Amino acid sequence: MYAINFQQTLSELSRQSPFRPFVVELVNGERIEVDHPEALAFRDMRAIFITKEGRAHNFDPEGVTRIVGPEVNGKE
Repeated sequence: MYAINFQQTLSELSRQSPFRPFVVELVNGERIEVDHPEALAFRDMRAIFITKEGRAHNFDPEGVTRIVGPEVNGKE
């Protein structure tokens, strides 16, 4: 995924009101459902998401194939 799209898309989706969950698809096939905006943080082209269970997912533009959400459905 392009770095500019990565940060812009995550920012837009995490600030939508009302918040709606979205999915980050990684190059290894893993799908991470971001279900709460305050569980996601990003800086300098890196993001971290903490699940309800406390598992941390770290990802960057190179590790993401796409972000699927209600506003950007498949935007890469």
